Amino acid sequence: MSAALHPAALDALRRKVRALETQDRVTRAVLPFGVPPLDARLPGGGLALGALHEVAGGAEEALYGATAARFAAGILARAQGEVLWCRRQADLFAPSLAQAGLPPSRVIFADAGDEAGVLAAMEEGLRWPGLAGVIGEVGKLSMTASRRLQLAAEKSGQIAIAVRRWRRIADAADLGQPTASETRWRVSTLPSSPLPPSVPGVGRPRWFLELLRCKAGDAFDIELEACDAKGHLRLPAPLAYRPAGADAGQGRAVA
Repeated sequence: MSAALHPAALDALRRKVRALETQDRVTRAVLPFGVPPLDARLPGGGLALGALHEVAGGAEEALYGATAARFAAGILARAQGEVLWCRRQADLFAPSLAQAGLPPSRVIFADAGDEAGVLAAMEEGLRWPGLAGVIGEVGKLSMTASRRLQLAAEKSGQIAIAVRRWRRIADAADLGQPTASETRWRVSTLPSSPLPPSVPGVGRPRWFLELLRCKAGDAFDIELEACDAKGHLRLPAPLAYRPAGADAGQGRAVA
């Protein structure tokens, strides 16, 4: 029977693995968010291209997925080319995607009917040249399915985004299961940014964005204003002038 590793040796091994993962991603192309405190916490300074990313909504948004869908739309709005959007049901509100910078003219909708069909359509779409990326709406995402998508994304260089949404709140616990995705995000809505007293109307929507998992990086959270009509996020005004390290929440180590 082999002896257990000493805690110090185990920590050293973890650091070595983390360094190897980071080295492997140094030259990988990324899509920056354009928000310094956010990009500074991501390996390479942005969202990795040629990779699978997961996005889910917080609380009841885990069922409807509207905020997660808008966040995903804002990401690919800043990439070049059309977007393949694979969905189980035709309940996506297209004007909301346009408000996040992704007009209907850039979206190819694939109504797959069920999750198996969505995953198959995503994998096939990642083989198409010229797409900005592929988005698919799924609840359950196994290690095998996510690994297939990750490998397909690596080969094509496209961004793959799994928008996680479930039929019941209890099913959202599946978000904690391991997958092969590069990052895992959760987006929750906050009260809109306040407007000056003399200005009527409602301010820009705000989000609480959590990076729950990141290969070769740490988890953290940050409060941001939602995507604008060009897909750009923005720091709320009181946070915009803080040092980069002060805007994000406390980081948590990720195994």
